[in-house]
Amino acid sequence: MTRAVLHVDMDAFYASVEEHDDPRLAGKPLIVGWDGGRGVVAAASYAVRRYGVHSAMPMRTALRLCPQAICVRPRMQRYQEVSRIVFGVFREISPLVEGLSLDEAFLDVTASQELLGSAVDIARLIKRRICGLTGLTASVGVAPNKLVAKIASDLMKPDGLTHVTPERVREVLDPLSVRRLPGLGRKTGARVEAAGIETLGELRSAPDALLWPLFGRYSAWVRERASGIDDRPVLPEVEEKSLSAEDTFEEDIGDSRTLHVQLARLADVAAARLRTRSLTAGCIGVKIRRADFTTFTRQRAVTPPTCEARAIAGVAAELLSRWLGGNPGVKLRLLGVVLTELTPASQLGLFEETRRSAKLDAALDEARARFGSGALRPGSTIG
Repeated sequence: MTRAVLHVDMDAFYASVEEHDDPRLAGKPLIVGWDGGRGVVAAASYAVRRYGVHSAMPMRTALRLCPQAICVRPRMQRYQEVSRIVFGVFREISPLVEGLSLDEAFLDVTASQELLGSAVDIARLIKRRICGLTGLTASVGVAPNKLVAKIASDLMKPDGLTHVTPERVREVLDPLSVRRLPGLGRKTGARVEAAGIETLGELRSAPDALLWPLFGRYSAWVRERASGIDDRPVLPEVEEKSLSAEDTFEEDIGDSRTLHVQLARLADVAAARLRTRSLTAGCIGVKIRRADFTTFTRQRAVTPPTCEARAIAGVAAELLSRWLGGNPGVKLRLLGVVLTELTPASQLGLFEETRRSAKLDAALDEARARFGSGALRPGSTIG
């Protein structure tokens, strides 16, 4: 039986939930997001997208493009509630469900076809079930692999259904803009277009001499992706690969001491999240974004892996200090602590100092569980 993969993507999910819950918003230019000075667009209704507004755009820019837009603050608990209903529909269809976010997932329905009909029939069934239970629409791509299914789901939004058979993969992909290739990125996409490659067909057939300066040793892999080749399985339980805590400041910060206080607070939050999941991190990094939106990352491996706030904060502070030393006087818009190489936590401390630090973290966790997240804070996080 031919492999059949679906990519189901809810249409303007947060905005659609708000329109459903308050019909007065239906059809109006609606932005979901914080409307403060540093707020960003979490979701944009299709009515406001006509003005050029899109998710992740700074709120100030969005309101400049569409001054009459209605702004609604996110209600994550409500979106999670609707998401659980949607994923319940997915799991009725197939046990092979790989969630990508609250509003999208891959499904491998190859085996489900014997009971439920063709992959297209299953896609239609999913769309009907979601609409009946939530009142919302979803767009679905049906294809022989994850890559093509994801591209296909975006071709006929909203409320679309696009089926790409194995024989039609190149026919469908070749005319599309290179910007349609998942993971290419805005900056890389611009570089590819500047090199004279505008479509996936041109990217697929481009010679190595043209691709190597753009992608280096990944050139062959990019050509395969442009050809619609993708043998990745749908993984129902994807392991958590990273964990982070970051913050965008209301005003750009240039004072080194203030930045270190903010970083210590973020390290404490990230470490607490690790412990909640019973994980340790083997690599600690910082994310640094300047006022001009240029973003830098610095990271360092640690042995043994840790979930202790003191250790994580120490490495993060060292990384930030080195970066600031090479960029004196710079003002930052955002800071973050990024933890990777995650593994299950060990119960054995190797050193006495490690055990004391672990006991302190455990006491903090217990106090916060009983009295709230702000009950106790390390002194290093207080400005």
